Amino acid sequence: MSPLGNGTSYPLGATITPSGVNFSIHSKSCTSMELLLFDSVDDAKPTRVIQLDEDRNHTFHYWHVLVEGVRAGQKYAYRADGPFLPSHGLRFDKTKILLDPYGRVVDVPDDYRREAAIEPGENTPYAMKSVVADLSTYDWEGDLPLRHPFNKTIIYEMHVGGFTKHPSANVLPELRGTFSGLVEKIPYLQDLGITAVELLPVFQFDPQEAPAGLTNYWGYNPVSFFAPHSGYGASKSPLQLLDEFRDMVKALHRANIEVLLDVVYNHTAEGGENGPTFCFKGLENSAYYILDRNPASRHDRSRYANFSGCGNTLNGNHAIVRRMILSSLRYWVEEMHVDGFRFDLASVLSRDENGCPQASPPILWDIETDPVLSGTKLIAEAWDASGLYQVGSFFGDHWKEWNGRFRDDVRSFVKSDAGYAGVFSKRLLASPDLYEHQDREPEQSINFVTSHDGFTLNDLVSYNVKHNEANLEDNRDGCNANYSWNCGVEGPTEDPQIEKLRAKQIKNFLTINLLAFGVPMLVMGDEMRRSQNGNNNSYCQDTEWNWLDWSLLKKQAGLHRFVKGLIKYRKNLPLRSKQDISLNDVLTRSRVRWHGSELGKPDWGSESRSVALTIERPEKWFYLIFNAFWEPMEFQIPIVPDAFEPWNRVVDTDLPSPHDIGPGESLAGCDFYRVQDRSTVILTSVQKEDT
Repeated sequence: MSPLGNGTSYPLGATITPSGVNFSIHSKSCTSMELLLFDSVDDAKPTRVIQLDEDRNHTFHYWHVLVEGVRAGQKYAYRADGPFLPSHGLRFDKTKILLDPYGRVVDVPDDYRREAAIEPGENTPYAMKSVVADLSTYDWEGDLPLRHPFNKTIIYEMHVGGFTKHPSANVLPELRGTFSGLVEKIPYLQDLGITAVELLPVFQFDPQEAPAGLTNYWGYNPVSFFAPHSGYGASKSPLQLLDEFRDMVKALHRANIEVLLDVVYNHTAEGGENGPTFCFKGLENSAYYILDRNPASRHDRSRYANFSGCGNTLNGNHAIVRRMILSSLRYWVEEMHVDGFRFDLASVLSRDENGCPQASPPILWDIETDPVLSGTKLIAEAWDASGLYQVGSFFGDHWKEWNGRFRDDVRSFVKSDAGYAGVFSKRLLASPDLYEHQDREPEQSINFVTSHDGFTLNDLVSYNVKHNEANLEDNRDGCNANYSWNCGVEGPTEDPQIEKLRAKQIKNFLTINLLAFGVPMLVMGDEMRRSQNGNNNSYCQDTEWNWLDWSLLKKQAGLHRFVKGLIKYRKNLPLRSKQDISLNDVLTRSRVRWHGSELGKPDWGSESRSVALTIERPEKWFYLIFNAFWEPMEFQIPIVPDAFEPWNRVVDTDLPSPHDIGPGESLAGCDFYRVQDRSTVILTSVQKEDT
């Protein structure tokens, strides 16, 4: 049996030393701690139980031990004993296997059962275990995060599993739905032209947190903040998973594509008071979670605050949790080379230990000022599930924001709702009504029309209401306010006129999203009309209809070409290629004029459903026309300077492919342009070469 040393409290987690592994874990209130070693993840009993000594292996609130001879690959877990007093916030259960909060790898048994972590009694053979990892041997081959400026960024939000899981993905069966499978599709991403992938959660999550018979597909229910999700590994080796993830990052970087992670630091998979004990509940429940107070007794801490809408809320501003979150972010940047993060329900992190919003939240200050994170992209989903909405006012200077108002207002304008012409004009110019008073750049706004949460772009123009019956919650789940329009028929149709209108509306949305000021985000498959059958909350649908069907690429070749053309056009806009020029610089060096159907006469009235503007620069003019009205309209064409070429049409979403985008045709001698119903038109005029 390997000898034991006292060990040290730092660093936390399992750290390889010359003689073995130092294990350290925090628990203030437990009365005893056991380290369990396993030969196999499926073992019914640990092969070794190490009782940590109160004197030798305990420093302040940290339990630690050095186990000599242990190396990378060792499976381990903890058991903590202490009082089970939910009314005091204590939920110790010495029968439950506990993961290491700082574990770098999580191994999942074939017979894993979430319910075993809820039911009374031991859950050893059914529980996830942590794995000792050596991070020092990987060869990064000189790779470093790319640090693309935001003014050159085009984000593609995607699901690692769903991207290549469909049989039509044309990757080897063993690579489908994995990090390695994603690598196979990098040429597609390069060809599309995006500059960053934003991966839905890749931290180890609990796939069984879903209605009975379904699977948690999205992964917004972490059990670890350091370990990549084992289900995305092509190899059965837990340690190989780390290499697969790093190989993916390295390959994307070689393709000049950044890697952003959608991270969930607002709740865990342990749920509410009736949820399982995986880790945090069994170590220091009252530290890791914001606990609710029974109105009848302010001393009752048996329930969980639920600002996340997922059963519990991580106590992000507790010192122990703050340290863990910051260590996690640093780890993914320093050891895994990711380029940035999108924070799910980021407003939760502004709440104190009583759940009240703070003006200067400690954890957000930590992230804002951390030197390791100074070059990363930080994107906030600036709201939470309990009504806190901070779009336009989220904390700090480093953060950018998902612009939910852009999504809602653009949807409303395009489907011809009354009263949106004025606010739509603001969304085009990076929402100055939200951000100008903050003295922030237009890049503050992450613009999107669709995301994983809600309808796909195809479904946005195909369904008036959500159809979430497959989620087995009687269609109660998912948002009811979708601002969608089915164009005349609910769901799929063979009617050619409706299909033509839907295709045009999709192109309208894409044109607005990709050409508006701010940072555009697209969603996996929108460029080929991926559908979720009207499901706007497909978190529990790990099914073929929810994966990316690559056969759509051929069926929707015209739309795919259109998106590629828009991305290329955006990249070639004035000054976009200069690293140190922001979008605000572009705006301040341009003259923006607003028009209606007549030049210089914009109509901001409640019945207006069209907006036109010119952006005039010394070397190039742009004329953008957005007609959301249900009838064609004649728009007067501005007169360009004598030194400029005649106007040229670049985009007309009413035209069929390939005429909807491209070199277009000269409009020399034309005084008006007839913009068809529900159409978008982009004209350009450039300086003559001999001037």
